[in-house]
Amino acid sequence: MDLRIFTEPQQGASYDMLLRVARTAEELGAFSAFFRSDHYLRMGGVSGLPGPTDAWITLAGLARETSTIRLGTLMTAATFRLPGVLAIQVAQVDAMSGGRVEFGLGAGWYEAEHTAYGIPFPKEKFGRLEEQLEIVTGLWSTGLGETFDFAGKYYRLSESPALPKPAQAKIPVLVGGSGPTRTPALAARFADEFNLPFASAQDTAAQFGRVREAAERTGRRADDLVYSNALVVCVGRDDAEVARRAAVIGREVDELKANGLAGTPDEVVEKIGRYAAVGSQRIYLQVLDLDDLDHLELIASRIAPQLG
Repeated sequence: MDLRIFTEPQQGASYDMLLRVARTAEELGAFSAFFRSDHYLRMGGVSGLPGPTDAWITLAGLARETSTIRLGTLMTAATFRLPGVLAIQVAQVDAMSGGRVEFGLGAGWYEAEHTAYGIPFPKEKFGRLEEQLEIVTGLWSTGLGETFDFAGKYYRLSESPALPKPAQAKIPVLVGGSGPTRTPALAARFADEFNLPFASAQDTAAQFGRVREAAERTGRRADDLVYSNALVVCVGRDDAEVARRAAVIGREVDELKANGLAGTPDEVVEKIGRYAAVGSQRIYLQVLDLDDLDHLELIASRIAPQLG
């Protein structure tokens, strides 16, 4: 099982705090990637101070201040950026990192953050997401010296030089979500990885099955995709430490155990095993207390070695 760190900076995190987490994750050697959300407004009863950080500006900085850990988004909001500009941004960060970027793209859903920062919030978001995926991947795959054209319902590109190119021959693309029909079809067309956030092992099995069937209908091998989950994590050496960490993030232990990865290392390893049994190959650990670097060390020393 591949473990990755997943952060929610809109809840309150400076760039320096994110850099400390990314560097710690890299130094521990147990985590293959540092990912972050793409939001501009806090959620729930937190202050959100010092305020939001932009996902791709953050990753550009981390690209130059880390050396081995992979970097990405769960998920970049399609509503925030034009697809041609987004293709340039991601390709540039990939080059800055020496080819360590992975690209998750979602439709965007949090209307309040759009209102707060003057970002249009279109009614039809899924169609825009589909066109963005087609454009971004099309720009990256266009041969040098060739041009890219696209005429869709929402976006039009004409004679684009499709530059710059990423450092990687192919940036891994992540698509995710729980929609039963359109989401699996979109993953089958564009994704290298399918991610299901905050779902039970039972629901994971059902959604992974839909994605596998959709892939095979398009002529792809279902096993060509990586299948992953994102789950909140709260680990302690004993019940008291679990309770302390849960209190810091404003959550109840029983709820975390039911809906995430919470408990002692052995309890969490057992829970991860349930996801592995239904086909999950990678877990994005949603870390909500970014000051608690000892939490990462505990996961690295007591959980990762048991997962092989």
